[in-house]
Amino acid sequence: MKEKTTQELIAELMKTGGFGAVVFPVSPVSGGFMHRMYRVTTDCGIYAVKHLNPEIMSRPNVHDNYNRAEKIEALLEKEGLPIVPSLIIDGHKMQNIEGNYFYIFNWQEGRITDWNHISNDQCRTVGNILGRIHAVHPQNVPHREPAFCEINWHEYVQRAKEEKSEIASLLAASEQLLNLAGKELNRARASLPDILCVSNEDMDPKNIMWDNGNPWVIDLECLDYGNPVSHALQLALQWSGIVNCNWDIQKMTAFFDGYLEAYDNGFRAYSGVFGLAYNWVEWLEYNIQRALGAYMDQTERLLGISEVRNTIERIAYIRNTEKEIRGALDTLNRKTV
Repeated sequence: MKEKTTQELIAELMKTGGFGAVVFPVSPVSGGFMHRMYRVTTDCGIYAVKHLNPEIMSRPNVHDNYNRAEKIEALLEKEGLPIVPSLIIDGHKMQNIEGNYFYIFNWQEGRITDWNHISNDQCRTVGNILGRIHAVHPQNVPHREPAFCEINWHEYVQRAKEEKSEIASLLAASEQLLNLAGKELNRARASLPDILCVSNEDMDPKNIMWDNGNPWVIDLECLDYGNPVSHALQLALQWSGIVNCNWDIQKMTAFFDGYLEAYDNGFRAYSGVFGLAYNWVEWLEYNIQRALGAYMDQTERLLGISEVRNTIERIAYIRNTEKEIRGALDTLNRKTV
């Protein structure tokens, strides 16, 4: 039997789910790096449909993670947070069509802010939303060892050389930097306070839609319980320009102003856990695996190569600006205590 195309699977999904007959074509929507998103028009309305990455969905315990995220999503919706939740069909949010997994959303009007044109007000607003999320159910917890980063960069360098990969020379030149980044990340994780809360560590600029100035949080599959200090610092750095190597102290300050207005656990020693900024090494490893052909899809491989280059550049930028950012975090500490 001929394998169905993504468009055919989506058409079947919309019809059986009661969302009407699809008006073709189904249009891809740019945005995320992990899954594929589509704008789908039917005779009943306009929807966003997310086709979940098959490689991600084959991982152990992945469905437990998604189930947890769905429960937290429902909690945030009940709390009145500005989110775009997935729709429910027959009691389930995630839909399975012939081994392909999907989420369906009402289409949200608006635009994602260009990384190079994020305003201070937007940083303050998003920081406030993150604070509201962290304030839902924070709790002190017994101490336990964190998950440490144990990536063997030398093995990846050797493998890339053996495969004559486009990323081989870049990895070899960056090996010392990546070893340092991993050590700094582990040191910071070991220094985190023992606090647990609902969080969304994937709330970067590509996952906020702005409709007439109003924010809507999308892509909520990463909702989980985590450490608020870790997620606040990482997102403050992303919104203030780390991702495109153009960090702005005013944007970072605005983010923390909004955050602390909504949630304040008393922690201020953010400069002491700055090494959390190097968590990009884990995203880098995933993309090295993509680039080295861990996944058969050529599009995935090329995206992996691109992200390896971008991520190494980002890690190098973080290293070069570390002293300046730590100083700014110390200033934030003095202002707010």
